[in-house]
Amino acid sequence: MSMRKLAMLMVVAAAAGSFLWTSVGAGQQQATELQSAFVTTPPVLDGVAESMWDNVPELEALVVGGANAGTHSVSLKSVYTNQDVYFLVSYDDPTHSLQRFPWVKQEDGSWLQLNDGSDHDETVYYEDKLAFIWNIDDSIQGFNQAGCMVTCHVGEGDKSYGNKYTATPGERGDIWHWKSVRSGSIGYIDDQWLDDQRYDADHTGAGRHSDPKSTGSYVNNVNADKTGPAFMGPMGAAGPYWIEDSEKMPFADTFAPGDEIPGIIVARPDGDRGQIDVASTYEGGMWTLEIRRARVTGSEFDVQFDDLKGAYFFGMAVFDNAQVRHAFQTSPAALR
Repeated sequence: MSMRKLAMLMVVAAAAGSFLWTSVGAGQQQATELQSAFVTTPPVLDGVAESMWDNVPELEALVVGGANAGTHSVSLKSVYTNQDVYFLVSYDDPTHSLQRFPWVKQEDGSWLQLNDGSDHDETVYYEDKLAFIWNIDDSIQGFNQAGCMVTCHVGEGDKSYGNKYTATPGERGDIWHWKSVRSGSIGYIDDQWLDDQRYDADHTGAGRHSDPKSTGSYVNNVNADKTGPAFMGPMGAAGPYWIEDSEKMPFADTFAPGDEIPGIIVARPDGDRGQIDVASTYEGGMWTLEIRRARVTGSEFDVQFDDLKGAYFFGMAVFDNAQVRHAFQTSPAALR
């Protein structure tokens, strides 16, 4: 199927309301497989593909339909030990996007938070992201045959973008959401989960939920009257586009017009939400991520890689400087 025809079919399906990949004719498909190789010495988690990855089987996947670059080629490899599973992910991205809602000082001395004016649909002042969704215990009907699109629904909630949820109670997915600024900057992937919760005023994220935690995570850097930043980092306007919570300092306005202060404060959460390690690097128009998670966590919100003869179905999404408009796989994939 041509990319143009694929896009046209997606528009037709979106107009109907609930969007399932099966509605555009893909039907049941043979899952592409990623073979994870056993190793006694695990890779160094530094975002650089050392030689041990050279002879590991590779899965190449095309993700389509996203904002900005729109289409990306993703390379995925995996190894495992008795305790942990590792992934090496690399994909093309022409822009290194970290400028997520920064505050910028104006000529009149006021502060403006940069955004494109959209409502939770930012595609200009944002960050690069990547996500996995895993079918927990094969509970999501149709996922293993048609891919993660069975959980996507557009045209709902008076939003320009879609909702994500499963069809019926008891169906659950495990979402690994790498956010280059909010989580990747301090070495973790935001661990989330998916159920059948529909969108409403109290559940604007629909079926998406964060795994449990007690402390940590990211918060917006904004003062009480929402006119400027509440904190700054030790490097002031010369620092990165995030402030680590342990380094935040009360905001003192000694800045010049045009100076930028981060719009986000980051801290790694404890518990389930912060248990996935990542090291990420960007070079030559490519993101490279090395990921580590315990094979078995015991959490009801996680996929458990406890059966070495089993298949674990997943889908991937790439967000090129986009809040929600991600590129997606059009067929299922499985880790073995």
